[in-house]
Formats: sequence, C-alpha cells, structure tokens
Amino acid sequence: MALKVRTVARLVGAGHVGERLRAVRDGQAAVRAATLSSALGTGVLEALRAGPTTAELAADLAVTDHALLEAYLRTLEAARLVRTGGGRHRLARRGRAVLGDDVVRAAYEGFAGYHTGLYRDLGLQLRGGPARDDVVRHGDVIARLSRALEPLVHDTLDEAVAATRPRRVLDVGCGDGANLAHMLRAAPASSGTGVEVDPAAAALAEHTLRAEGLDGRAHVLTGDIRGLDPQQIGGPVDLALLANVIYYVPVGERRDLLRDIGALVAPGGTLLVVSTMADRSAFSRHFDLLLRAQAGEMSLPTPDDVTRDLRAAGLDVLGVRRLTRGDPLHAVTARRPS
Repeated sequence: MALKVRTVARLVGAGHVGERLRAVRDGQAAVRAATLSSALGTGVLEALRAGPTTAELAADLAVTDHALLEAYLRTLEAARLVRTGGGRHRLARRGRAVLGDDVVRAAYEGFAGYHTGLYRDLGLQLRGGPARDDVVRHGDVIARLSRALEPLVHDTLDEAVAATRPRRVLDVGCGDGANLAHMLRAAPASSGTGVEVDPAAAALAEHTLRAEGLDGRAHVLTGDIRGLDPQQIGGPVDLALLANVIYYVPVGERRDLLRDIGALVAPGGTLLVVSTMADRSAFSRHFDLLLRAQAGEMSLPTPDDVTRDLRAAGLDVLGVRRLTRGDPLHAVTARRPS
C-alpha cells in the first residue's frame, strides 16, 4: 500500500495528471479510429469475410511482407475486429457490424481521413500552402456520412410534407438521394427531382431511387441548380429542400442561390433550408474551420445569416428551429409569396 501511495504521489507531482490522462485517452481513441479506417482502406476487412489463411489473404491483396501482415492482423484482433483460430482469420462481431453499416464505414473514412487531415496539414496551409479540396475529392463519403442526420431531417420533412401536401418536390444537393426518397414516400402522389453537382453522389442518388422502386417518380440531374429552367424539373415545385448544402456556397453567392431556388418554387410553395450552423459548440467550430480551409470561400452560416438571405431573395421566413438540443443542426422554413 505504501508503494502505491508513493506512486500516486509521484504521478500527482509529475505534471497535470488530468490532462495527461486525457491526452492518453484521446491518443488511444485516435489510434483505434485510424486502425479501423486502415482496415477498410486496405481492403483487409472486406477480404476477411471469406475467413482466409494469412497466405490466402496475402495473395488476395498482393501483400509481399507476410510478417508485417501477421502483425497487422494481431493488431486488428486486439481491436476486436478479427478473430483467429485454426490457421484462419475471420471477422469478429464488431468487424461484421462495421461492414454492415455504411454510415459507420463513412464515419471512419471521414473522421480518420479528411477531418483529421485538416489539422495535420494546417501548419503548411497557415503559411500559404494550398487550400484543401476535400469537398471535391470526398463527395461520396460526405454524402454517405450525412445519412447519420437523416432521422432528424426526415422528421422535419414529414412535417413539411403534411403542411404543403406537395405534388412536386425538389431536393437541391440531393447527395445519396435518401431525403428525396423520403419526401416521395411521405407524399405518395408526388413526383420529384434531385439536383447534385458531384457525379459520384448523383450516382448514389440514382441507385437509391432504383433500389426503392422510386425511379419512375423521380430523376436526378447532375449539375448546378443556379440558372436552371423550371421546365427542366417538370415545372414549379410545391416543396424544395436544401439540406446541408448552403455552407458549400461562398457567402457572396448565397442570396442568388436562394433566389434561383425560390424561382423554381410555385407561388405559396415552401423552401426548407436545413443546415449545420455556426455556434460555440466544438463540432460547429471544427466544421467551420474545415470549410474555411477549402478552396472557394466556404463557411458555416448562422441562423440569422440564412434568415436574412432568404428575405433578401424575396421569400417570407416562417420559422427557425434547432432540430435537436445540443446539436448545431437547424431548419429554416420559408415560403414564396402567392
């Protein structure tokens, strides 16, 4: 007991114990995320579905350093992603769960990738290095990761559909198409259009519509919504959605964007703007920094910014609300005057 007391006394006297423990915990969490991200990125986790031997796995992935691969597999086993027995390596429960949930996969790809890459490269960028291009390079991951917020967005869409009873809907920056599909399901008599600038995300949206049997009621346009003729989407819409898109648009262009979307909305129709917005929370500040580090003058807006721009675009703002306590996701509802 005396030894334990002396040891504790030395630890307490050695520095800021609480911050040392926090640093170790944070570092271990970062290693766990990087481990899982690498297991996805190298293709090892997917290849383990078949329960291969080390030699079979090495052949499948064109690995030449078998000893390093064995050490890597032991690391994955310690992370509870893999279990080894009888000379074969198989997915553990956690490994199967990661492969079975695409949002989880996208989270590890995104947070262990560009989200933390921001800080690894920030020193160079602060000294005049090139701006980041995560939005362009990782559009498919961003679209997949955004599905984590779908339940919140879908609850809001249900309310908007109930209030507007739309015949035609529009999803601007439709990502993987999940929000568009939800609007179509919530309004069974409606048809719709998704518009997406990123070809990879647009392809995901088309796949979503086909998989849910909705491709006969909607289509996806690849390109910019700005300057789009209403006839390209089948005429004015009763409900338009702009979800987690506005912060990708330079501040000076947001009013024009909202004005262009408003021109596609029928008189009396609704435009719903859902977005992560700027506040004092750690994630909001991080996300704003990530956006500002991109080429193209991106940043998070505040709810007041969005309200002001909607009014300047000629729309009547009906309300602003935070979608869940403690989260910076907000919804702003506007209407085109009749």
